[in-house]
Amino acid sequence: MTLRVDAPSQTRVRRFGRSQKWVHRATAALMGVCVVTAAFLYIPQFAELVGRRELVVRVHEWAGLALPLPVLLGLASRALRADLGFLNRFGPHDRVWLRAALRRDKRRASRPAGKFNAGQKVYAAWIAGASLVMLGTGLLMWFTHLAPIQWRTGATFVHDWLALTIGVVLAGHIGMALGDPEARRGLRTGSVSREWAEREHPLWRP
Repeated sequence: MTLRVDAPSQTRVRRFGRSQKWVHRATAALMGVCVVTAAFLYIPQFAELVGRRELVVRVHEWAGLALPLPVLLGLASRALRADLGFLNRFGPHDRVWLRAALRRDKRRASRPAGKFNAGQKVYAAWIAGASLVMLGTGLLMWFTHLAPIQWRTGATFVHDWLALTIGVVLAGHIGMALGDPEARRGLRTGSVSREWAEREHPLWRP
């Protein structure tokens, strides 16, 4: 039986459902608020533009507290739980992908990937862990009675420097997304071209 390649249903494949798109957008929005308010709080040139610093502090705090909520609510979705399982599972092909990335080998055959490549898995694990550390240190800074002064001083140091690291990593994440229009289309519409899926994620079986 010959497949017709010009059929729309066969040239586009479903990558994300409504729940995955909603969780990504909500998390991105909250993370964006955290980053922007942090910039206004810690960069003197930006701080001068804000007249109500206390309001910026409160927005930053509540956005940080709400950051885990989209993922927690999204756990009700079977599709999201399946994607989290893919992100949390490393296989032999992921080690091959990472070795190729370290060697700057950009050949597609050298970078096998399932639904998510090894770089995306590493990023997801890192940003999840960093967000939890930021939440914990932020609570110590907010509720000063929770810990002695030494702990709060250490929490402030970790929070500030990790925030800077997150900003750099997020800039890289956004930069890579800007360089892949089809990946962005997949997050926006939920579907990607079959040709892109076979080229970028050859081990993925939609």
